[in-house]
Amino acid sequence: MSTETQSNDDDLREEISNFLRRNFPQIQMHGGSAAIQDLDRESGEVTVALGGACSGCGISPMTIQAIKSRMVKEIPEINQVHANTGMGGGGAGDAGFGGGGMSPSFPGETTDDDEGPQAPF
Repeated sequence: MSTETQSNDDDLREEISNFLRRNFPQIQMHGGSAAIQDLDRESGEVTVALGGACSGCGISPMTIQAIKSRMVKEIPEINQVHANTGMGGGGAGDAGFGGGGMSPSFPGETTDDDEGPQAPF
């Protein structure tokens, strides 16, 4: 990986981290955490790991849905967002965030374009 590519990846990681801090301060305020678990700049895919209090929080599916819908709209380089919580029951190699993660589904959800219910923040 070239120095320029590494710099671009670092810049994008910083932009994503700032997005999470700016748009979802309640994650940290409620004892949770959000961190970039994986980033593929070439495909525009990012995986965000929610941990701490997010792991058992009943509102985490709405938080995940809000992160997914807002991030692709606000950060042009991101095409798809994956999010994991500790509720996936994954093994030790996944840093405690659950291998498959949690993929929220809501009654009546039928298309990929559906942003789901609005998060209360």
